[in-house]
Amino acid sequence: MHRVLSGIQPSGDPHIGNYLGAWLRWVGEQVPGHFFCIVDQHAITVPYDLADLRQRTVDLATWLLAAGLDPDVCTLFVQSQVREHTELAWNLNCVATMGELSRMTQFKEKSEGRDSVSVGLFAYPVLQAADILLYQAEQVPIGADQRQHVELTRDLAARFNHRFGDTFTLPQPTFPTVGARIMDLQLVDKKMSKSLGPAGTLLLNDDEATTRKKLMRAVTDSGSEVRAGPDKPGVTNLLDLLAAVTGATVPELEDRYSGKGYGDFKADLAEAVNGVLRPVRERHAELSGDPEAVSDILRLGASRAREVAIKTMQTVRERLGFLP
Repeated sequence: MHRVLSGIQPSGDPHIGNYLGAWLRWVGEQVPGHFFCIVDQHAITVPYDLADLRQRTVDLATWLLAAGLDPDVCTLFVQSQVREHTELAWNLNCVATMGELSRMTQFKEKSEGRDSVSVGLFAYPVLQAADILLYQAEQVPIGADQRQHVELTRDLAARFNHRFGDTFTLPQPTFPTVGARIMDLQLVDKKMSKSLGPAGTLLLNDDEATTRKKLMRAVTDSGSEVRAGPDKPGVTNLLDLLAAVTGATVPELEDRYSGKGYGDFKADLAEAVNGVLRPVRERHAELSGDPEAVSDILRLGASRAREVAIKTMQTVRERLGFLP
């Protein structure tokens, strides 16, 4: 049984790409030893609203529970409630170099056009490395855009081990397959993201009518043939989405809709998407009625996470020569 660490920021409303690309996998693979962290300290590297952050943190936990994470099986917790994250991040900051952090792609993207950039935004990949190494995670489920961060984590762990003695497990990235990359419904060359605008994003908290409307208005391509291909990026995206929510393969779906137009195809897609999300939305509505119960789950998760984190930090302090 591998120890696994996954993290997600409480910034913006979650969408179907989060659910299909990551959460379903987390739910299907969860066992004791899997840690799921809401990384609220990453969310403060850019300007934010304090009350909004607190609300979004609890709401994201509610969605994760509604999706099927079981706190009796896995450990679900909030990063800021485990103080060892920031302690280890500082220790790793003293191992990381300016050069490798300045080459991080996401820092370049998030800092572009800003008059002022926080040190936290520059150094947050080190905090991300601390999130992983603190729990001696052997596997980190990620999308392709996070590969660079896991490579940095491995580099920092190996450097620390070389200088101070064997301390950290070197994590391996693991990648999802079908449904891992759902593209925006309007800007079909870009991964679905709440930052691109509401029209192209299927939010989990959309009602069924809104979901249906967005899918019926989704960008398609010239002609009316329902098939995948580089000349049909819009239809390919919708076929990938339907495959993800039904379990059918894209070739099977192409055969099913041979001779049919986009209207029938989109209508069936809307029904399938709403059908998959319906129990998640209903469960979220139930859990939202008792936010304190969700907060209690997070506090218990933080307590369990600290049991592991404290042991790691005891070893780190000893390796670095600090007084006990």
